[in-house]
Amino acid sequence: MAYFVLPGTGKRVYRLAIARRIVDTSARGARDRSPAGLARRRTRVLRRALRPSRRLHIGLGPWLRALPARLPDPALTAALARLHPHVRVAYVLRHIEGLPRYAVHDQLVELRVRDPWPVIRAADAVTPPPVRRTGRFEPALLRPVRNRSVLPLATAAVLTVALVCALVMTEHDDPRTPGLRLVSAAPDAWTRGARTLDAWPARGDLARDRAFTGRAAGAWADAPAGRRAAGVAQLLYAGRVDGAPVALMRDGGRLARYTPGDALEVLEAGEDPSAPIALGGGRYLLAPWDTRPETLTGDRLATSDGVTAPTRARTGCGRGPLFHLGSRTVGDLGGPRAAVLTYHSPAHRPGPAGPPDRLGEKAREFWNRLACLTPRPDRPVSEAMAWNFWSGKLPHGGKRADWFCTRLTHSGGAATARAALLAAEDRATGLCDARRPVSGTWWRSPSGRWYYLAAAGRGLVPHAEGVRRPTTRKRLLTATGSRDTPVELTAR
Repeated sequence: MAYFVLPGTGKRVYRLAIARRIVDTSARGARDRSPAGLARRRTRVLRRALRPSRRLHIGLGPWLRALPARLPDPALTAALARLHPHVRVAYVLRHIEGLPRYAVHDQLVELRVRDPWPVIRAADAVTPPPVRRTGRFEPALLRPVRNRSVLPLATAAVLTVALVCALVMTEHDDPRTPGLRLVSAAPDAWTRGARTLDAWPARGDLARDRAFTGRAAGAWADAPAGRRAAGVAQLLYAGRVDGAPVALMRDGGRLARYTPGDALEVLEAGEDPSAPIALGGGRYLLAPWDTRPETLTGDRLATSDGVTAPTRARTGCGRGPLFHLGSRTVGDLGGPRAAVLTYHSPAHRPGPAGPPDRLGEKAREFWNRLACLTPRPDRPVSEAMAWNFWSGKLPHGGKRADWFCTRLTHSGGAATARAALLAAEDRATGLCDARRPVSGTWWRSPSGRWYYLAAAGRGLVPHAEGVRRPTTRKRLLTATGSRDTPVELTAR
């Protein structure tokens, strides 16, 4: 992280040596392994990398001698060098370290950036150059630095020490469950350090019940291979949900839900720091900093010990918008965690993404229909964007309709996008490109005749091969042909 944030001047060998020296000096003598201590260390590393002192070049020999044989690809370094330093930090945190926008915002505030959101939007607008190889190193490739203090340095500290969020732990171990030890963050850990999932405290009226939490840990330790946890897991919740005792445990990106008498449920849930976690019965466990959820009508949504009152999507499929959290609206898309739902009107133009806005009534109506058309994701979803890229009246007696490209951003940064036509009969219309949306489908008019329809986003025109007599008006293509003939659709 320090290497990419440093100004992109000079040779790579000196840049890497200085980066490692910054991390080493920030770690030296630091014994505070709490989230707050490690967050402060990360901030020190970023500050020193943003404005490196000339004294770092003095006595650099030990760090130069410890360089790995292979250096990072220069393409990304050269591209980052052209950015404003604060934008460079935001880009590194967002697109190299994979932090969500909220965590990047908080880190920029710690770095005394007055208005973080424009900086984050500028970083998201950067197009990364193609690189021949990754910029990270395997720890085995790094050699320990030996200087006059003869201080052996852990090799993993080079690019990760500033990112580790160790917990202030309270143990929930039980002598009958040697295979797994439960730990939890201090109740105020999130107020003194980075807002990460690691900092979520254990909540619920059974969190201190060693017998119950011990049975939960034992159930996960005894789970079948591939679903089993061993070593240490984090307790997030232990309490009663609608009268039934429930324990929620975490191991990295996996969640385990334990209810006595039922099979242990192990799910991939990602590591989004703020996404509410489904406890069952329409209740959600909130991040400790999300303290005032609201219903979709703007009323206060009751909570108890971080758990919401029952709330469900108002759709036939059970998926859709749920409630507001500050400026965000979260919804159920069929996964173990609620996702942030956003909406773009037909006037939207692609550009840097800003902070999410809560959905208005019309946007929620669209999402109620889109959520049921969206397939249940096979990976955790952190954000879902619905872009209404075309709106108008369908031809040949058709009624008003809206065409959407819905992009799901998965935990880890990967994204998938699918199109849907909301008309008299809603239908999914295949894959789409969320940056240059275009989609088409065969449609039956009120007279009973079949037409091929296609629409594209603003500034684009749909083109279809494999149809007859195509005409385009206001970005809507109408054509005839055989429904058995493959259609090749593009946007120009």
